[in-house]
Amino acid sequence: MPIKVILFAFFSIISSLSLASEETTEVNTAESVSAVEHVQKIEAAVQSALAKKEAEADTSIFAEKALVERYVLDELKVLRHDLQDLERSLTVQITDRELDVADKSLSYAEQTVNFFFYVIAGVASLVALFGWKSLHEIRVNTTKKANAEIKMIAQSYEEKFKNLEKDLRRKTLRIADNHIEIEKINEIHNLWLRAQKGQTPEQKMAAYDAILKIRPGDLEALTSKADAAMELKEFHWALSICNRVLDMDDTNQDAFYQRACAYACLGVEDQAISDLEKAIEGRSALRELAAEEDDFENLQGNEAFDALLTSSES
Repeated sequence: MPIKVILFAFFSIISSLSLASEETTEVNTAESVSAVEHVQKIEAAVQSALAKKEAEADTSIFAEKALVERYVLDELKVLRHDLQDLERSLTVQITDRELDVADKSLSYAEQTVNFFFYVIAGVASLVALFGWKSLHEIRVNTTKKANAEIKMIAQSYEEKFKNLEKDLRRKTLRIADNHIEIEKINEIHNLWLRAQKGQTPEQKMAAYDAILKIRPGDLEALTSKADAAMELKEFHWALSICNRVLDMDDTNQDAFYQRACAYACLGVEDQAISDLEKAIEGRSALRELAAEEDDFENLQGNEAFDALLTSSES
């Protein structure tokens, strides 16, 4: 009975190996690996069965079992070598298939690259044959347009720079004029201070002449010069200066007041009262100044003059 079991297991192993060897030529890598694992499981089952039978064997047939076991072990050894050869064969087949697939992939990639290269070369040839003139025209037109745009931009900026230069020049001249005007103002201010500090009419007259030399037509300087002429008893000169001021400004109250003083000193009372009235209409503060003015001494007792001075009090 044990011998039959062993032989059945052996033939089962052999049939399984033959079946596995036939199927491995057609299956892929995953099926081959599973067949090897199945054979190893069978080998393990046989070994466990042998171990179990050895434990149950009778000592009386030990010699016979030893021979059978020796035979089975030899067969198992042969089977193990066959399994190793089968594994090497499967590894070689798998490697060959992988190399074949890689070779086919490389060949396909090479063909694809060559195809695209030929397509690109053909298109480039067509462009070179038929489109060279068009490309040349495009390049020329693009260059012309770019040059025109650059020229237009350059002209625009050149015009802006010219306007900016003119503006800067105008502002520079204005600054220079303002600087000169400031210097004149400072000098005139110093001359006014000198005129105020002048002790004699001649000194004041010299200061006013200097102011008029710097700024001709200065009405304030002219009226002050007329006042200095009145101090010098130059009534006609003062009258001439006042007329000059009134020719430029016919509403100048100081000129009317100074001319009224000149007319009063010259004895022209009606004209003096008329000018004084015009001066007081423009500036009422001159009424109090006229009441204390020495130049109007000749007008004392004149009803029109007295009425002009007392009209504010009533």
